[in-house]
Amino acid sequence: MVWYCVGYTPDHSPSRDRAIPTALRKRKQSGNAFTSTLPLLKVSSLSILSRPSPLFSLFLRSVFLISNRTLVKLRAGTRGLVIEVMAPPIETPNKALNSHQHSHPPLNERILSSMTRRAVAAHPWHDLEIGPGAPTIFNCVVEIGKGSKVKYELDKKTGLIKVDRVLYSSVVYPHNYGFIPRTLCEDNDPMDVLVIMQEPVLPGCFLRAKAIGLMPMIDQGEKDDKIIAVCADDPEYRHYTDINELPPHRLAEIRRFFEDYKKNENKEVAVNDFLPSSSAYEAIQHSMNLYADYIVESLRR
Repeated sequence: MVWYCVGYTPDHSPSRDRAIPTALRKRKQSGNAFTSTLPLLKVSSLSILSRPSPLFSLFLRSVFLISNRTLVKLRAGTRGLVIEVMAPPIETPNKALNSHQHSHPPLNERILSSMTRRAVAAHPWHDLEIGPGAPTIFNCVVEIGKGSKVKYELDKKTGLIKVDRVLYSSVVYPHNYGFIPRTLCEDNDPMDVLVIMQEPVLPGCFLRAKAIGLMPMIDQGEKDDKIIAVCADDPEYRHYTDINELPPHRLAEIRRFFEDYKKNENKEVAVNDFLPSSSAYEAIQHSMNLYADYIVESLRR
C-alpha cells in the first residue's frame, strides 16, 4: 500500500507556517511505487488544531471519503493533526503479477484526473452528469432564481456562478433559469433552460427537469434557443408533458420577458413561436452530440 501523511503544526509563527507541507510526502510499503506525487484537499486552515475532537475527525473523514474516494485515517501527532490517506496502487506492466494481492481496485481515469488537479471542486458544466433520462428528463444547474433581477451566469474557467449584471429593464426572471450540463450549442455555451416550478431555487443548485417545449430565439442575430421545462420533482408541474398544456398567458409572459429584458441595452431579441416537446428533445440531443464531438474528443487528445 502507499500511504500519504500530512502534518499540521499548531504554531502560528511565520517560520512554522512556511513549514506546513503543501504536498503529500510519499512513503512506499511492500515495494509498490506510486507514479506521481498527488495533491490533497487544501486544508491549511487546520493548522490551528493540535487535537481534533472525535466529531471533527468524523466530519473530515466524510469529506475525504466523498471527495477523493480514498481511505482516510486521522490521528493527533506531536506537531498537530495528522491526516493519513491510503490510495489504491496504480498497476504498471512490471507489477501485473502482484495485482491480485491488492484488495482495492485500481483507480479509474476519472478519479485520477480529479486527484491530479490543483483544485478539487467539481465543474458543473463538465463534471455533473446530464442524467440517464436525457433528453426527456435531465439535470439542470440553476443560474438565476425565479423573481431575480440579477443576471448570474456560469464562469466557464472556474465553474463558479458569477454576477454578470443587473438587468437594465424593469423586469425579473419569470422562472428559474439555468443550463443543461454536458451540452454544447452553436454559441459555445451549454443549452439554456427555463424551469417552471412553484418556488425559486438558489443559484448553483441543480435539479431534475422535464422538457416540454422549445422557444426559438434570435439574440443580436445569433441563434439562442431556450428549452422550456418543468421541475420533475414538483407535484404541481411534473405531470405536464407538452408546452401546449400550459395556460396561454404563462407563455405570453415568458415571451414578453425575453423580448424586453435587453431593450434598455439597445440589444435586439426576437422570439419565434413555441415548439412542442419533440422539438425540445431533438435540440437537447443535438447539443449532447455537439458536446461529445468537441469537448470529449478534445479532452481525450
